[in-house]
Amino acid sequence: MPAEEPLHPHSHLFQVRHPEWAANATIYEVNLRQFTPEGTFRAFTEHLPRLAAMGVSIVWLMPVHPIGEVNRKGTLGSQYAVQDYFGVNPEFGTLDDLRHLVHTAHALGLKVLLDWVANHTSWDNPLVAQHPDWYRHGAQGQLVPPVPDWTDVVAFDYAQPALRRYMTDALLYWVREAHIDGYRCDVAGLVPTDFWDEARRELDEVKPLFMLAEWDELYPSGGLSWEEFNSDTKLLERAFNMTFGLRLHYLLDHIAEDKNALSDIDIYLASERAKYPPSVYLMHFTNNHDVNSWDGTEYERLGALALPFAVLTVLLPGMPLVYTGQEAALRKRLAFFDRDPVDWQNFPLQNFYTRLLQLKRRHPALRNGDPASRFLRLESAPELYGFLRLKQDAAMLCVINTAPAERTLALPAAAAGSWLDVFSEEPLTLRAEAELTVPARGWRVLERV
Repeated sequence: MPAEEPLHPHSHLFQVRHPEWAANATIYEVNLRQFTPEGTFRAFTEHLPRLAAMGVSIVWLMPVHPIGEVNRKGTLGSQYAVQDYFGVNPEFGTLDDLRHLVHTAHALGLKVLLDWVANHTSWDNPLVAQHPDWYRHGAQGQLVPPVPDWTDVVAFDYAQPALRRYMTDALLYWVREAHIDGYRCDVAGLVPTDFWDEARRELDEVKPLFMLAEWDELYPSGGLSWEEFNSDTKLLERAFNMTFGLRLHYLLDHIAEDKNALSDIDIYLASERAKYPPSVYLMHFTNNHDVNSWDGTEYERLGALALPFAVLTVLLPGMPLVYTGQEAALRKRLAFFDRDPVDWQNFPLQNFYTRLLQLKRRHPALRNGDPASRFLRLESAPELYGFLRLKQDAAMLCVINTAPAERTLALPAAAAGSWLDVFSEEPLTLRAEAELTVPARGWRVLERV
């Protein structure tokens, strides 16, 4: 067996270097408004030790800036309608409260990303009056939203060099003043790639950052046409460490409706490998703030397969995301423009995610972007999806079952040896051609010992 794959033909294009701490990282999205009854930085900070113990490495905070009031949606408005790029939303607290959150996270070994909205602002952002030339205008000279339905925001025009300088300075401000570790960048493909490339170079001169692009080739929505946005894959070459794995997200939703499509995961993995070298990070998830509020919870979309598919998003190649409330088995759509706190119910899935994320953190074969980690698909019945992740002597075996009854999987010779069931903690000795029983709509995750 080769220790490493041949060099990817496009490897030379991808120049972003990942920090070492990101190799086993998991990311957690914080909907601060809904996270606690108080909805503040200080109240959320109390949860950081719990998230660190769960195995989270990166905390992504949804936008923290003041929200526009003109054309506001709902009572409190969208956090993506930014009124002031240098301000803190008083709904959440103060700059010192944010600094305290970041300092506490760093003491626990966590990194903090801020959500950044570079493509558009609220209608009453002072920049609208001060620099109207920085914005896009319609045929009659009117300000326009980036997407017709986004009526609470207006779109920037990145042909203006002064706008690029302002936005870069704003990005630098939060790195210097709040000591954050990077950004999750909203609709990153709507902003020219060369802006992100130049901004990343300046940001890294202050501090090496981790940059996450909200983008994928399937992004177009809300009336956008393919001609209206940046559809190439260059965001990951010099600007971003990771992008959204939206194609896997939509595929899992599809498989939940058509169980016979389970093998399409192989097509997905092959297409991503053809497009990107193994060093590129893709983020996988069963939920996030947009999906929860607009498409539904994982229980609405995936039904009884919500947890088996969560297992896949953690253990397939890529970085897993956990969203606010998933460890509470949240079964409601959180309001997007109003207060709607999560009912945590004593965290019923805390142990489920802890076992997965801690396995991800410690296992050599599960490192992000590692060309020496091998993926071996296990042949199985159509209702099963199984694979081995291998690196030198370390191995992890995962099988999920979408059928309403238990199924057995015949294992290859490569699976022979001593294993530990990650969830039951039962030791197992597997011989060549042994069979592994997988519960109905369940999973088995084994770690070689």
